[in-house]
Amino acid sequence: MSEPAHSAQVENASPRRILLVPHTGRASNIRDAERAAKLLVEAGIELRVVAREPIEAPSILSTFPYMAHDLKAAEGCELVLVLGGDGTFLRAADLARKVGAPVLGINLGHVGFLAEGERESLEGAIQRVIDRDYRVEDRMTIDCTVFDEQGEVIGSNWALNEASVENLDRSGVLDAILEVDERPVMAFGCDGVLVSTPTGSTAYAFSAGGPILWPELDAILVVPNNAHALFTKPLVVSPDSSVAVESASVTSPAIVILDGFREINMPPGSRIEVTRGTTPVRWVRLDEEPFTDRLVTKLHLPIQGWRGPQR
Repeated sequence: MSEPAHSAQVENASPRRILLVPHTGRASNIRDAERAAKLLVEAGIELRVVAREPIEAPSILSTFPYMAHDLKAAEGCELVLVLGGDGTFLRAADLARKVGAPVLGINLGHVGFLAEGERESLEGAIQRVIDRDYRVEDRMTIDCTVFDEQGEVIGSNWALNEASVENLDRSGVLDAILEVDERPVMAFGCDGVLVSTPTGSTAYAFSAGGPILWPELDAILVVPNNAHALFTKPLVVSPDSSVAVESASVTSPAIVILDGFREINMPPGSRIEVTRGTTPVRWVRLDEEPFTDRLVTKLHLPIQGWRGPQR
């Protein structure tokens, strides 16, 4: 579902304030972040910065309040602006989701499936932010809870892309049992199991052999990772279903990695339950480009010879 940018939350923000989340691992990224910051400040917008480490003078970025990666970082911000790759976007989405702020990604990395713009369109994207000329749509998330063998909660968290159950003992396999809607589906040995959203279907799940799901589709994708069985194929289930993965009592310890950086330990005999997330990520869109075109561009898919419908 989409909504215009001129929502009450944005209109009532006084003064205007944006959380800037740059990837600072390259000098070119810092220069791009400085360009964006200057344009926003000249438009009268206050900035906060979240980065892996504080940025030192003489960079203009050192003059803004430096925030740690916590709940307060995006409080009072009308938008979270990400300058980097998909990893930076996922970390920023964690901050934005906590306070209901929309998040906009500008790709300074490689593929950048989660980004709405590219480095060469940076100034144009910033101007759209200044003019509030964008729309916001909700992206589905998943909620995950891990239980020990006695049914006690070990930990819980959420993901925009995927929850990856991964074997910690690479000398053997993880003995897992897949369950959907409280009914067993199959037991198998594997390196792990991925439970993904449509947004995450182009990430780790795709690399593990899963299908690509259009982001407009609400569904939960399950992909066994290097399963030692003949018939363990990816499953696409209802967004209203519950998906669970149990580990055998005598198998290897595992870990659940959510969006590549949040972790929950999963000892032998434990269980992870995954359901549709109660809180979506509010996603900034700058254009009406269909997902098909993004897929072709990002993956460099060959389309030579296409003629299109003859009307």
